[in-house]
Amino acid sequence: MTTASLTSRDIQTRDDVIRHLEWDPRVDASAVAVVAKNGTVTLTGFTDSYAGKLAAERAAKRVRGVRAVANDIEVRLKLERTDADIAEDAVHALRVRSTIPETVQAAVHYGHVTLTGHVHWLFQKWDAEETIRHIRGVRNVANHITVAPGGDAVRDVRHRIVKALHHNAEVDARHIGVAVSGDTATLTGTVGTWLERESAERAAADAPGICEVVNLIAVEPPADALDDLTDEIC
Repeated sequence: MTTASLTSRDIQTRDDVIRHLEWDPRVDASAVAVVAKNGTVTLTGFTDSYAGKLAAERAAKRVRGVRAVANDIEVRLKLERTDADIAEDAVHALRVRSTIPETVQAAVHYGHVTLTGHVHWLFQKWDAEETIRHIRGVRNVANHITVAPGGDAVRDVRHRIVKALHHNAEVDARHIGVAVSGDTATLTGTVGTWLERESAERAAADAPGICEVVNLIAVEPPADALDDLTDEIC
C-alpha cells in the first residue's frame, strides 16, 4: 500500500496510532510498523513479549477513528525459555491469582500455552488468560476453558446487564442493545470507541450465569470526532 493511495484521514489515523505506541511504556514502538486504511489499522514488526504485542493492539484501539486492528506483530524472544520453565511459572501464576480456581490447567508447547478446565464465571476464564499473557517466554495463549455456572438459575440477567452498562462510567449505554438467551448474552448497537466496546463486553461477562458474550457492537466515532482526529498527545 502506497502513501498516494491513502486519504488524509488515513494518514492522520496512522500518525495518531504511532504516537500512542510511542507513548505507551509497555510497547517497544521502534520495531512496529503501522498502516491505516478506512478505519482498519494493521500492525507489523516484532516485539520481545506476547504481553507487548497485546499492549500495542490496545494502544491502537484507543485511537479515535480506529474500527478494527489486524495484529501481525511477531513475538521474538530475547532469551529463549524452555516449556518446562514456562509451565512452572504458569502453575505459580494461576495458583496465586485468587479469582482462578484449581480446575484450570495449562499446557505449553514451544512457548504456546493452552488453557483448559472449567470455571463458574466468565470473568475467571478471562482472568486466567490475562495472568498467563505476562509470563516471560510465552508466544501465544489459546483459551479453551469452559464456563459452567453453579447453583440455581439467575433471574433478570438481562436487566442486571443493562443496569451495569448504564452505571459504567466508561460506557455510553444509550445505543447498546442487550439480549440474553440461556447462558449467552448478545450485545448490539454502536459506541464511539474500542474502549467502550470492550468495557461493555466486560460488564456483560461479569453477570451471573453468563457463559459467553457475543459482542456485535460496532465502533462508529461521531462525525465531529472523525473530522478532528488530532490526538490529545502532543
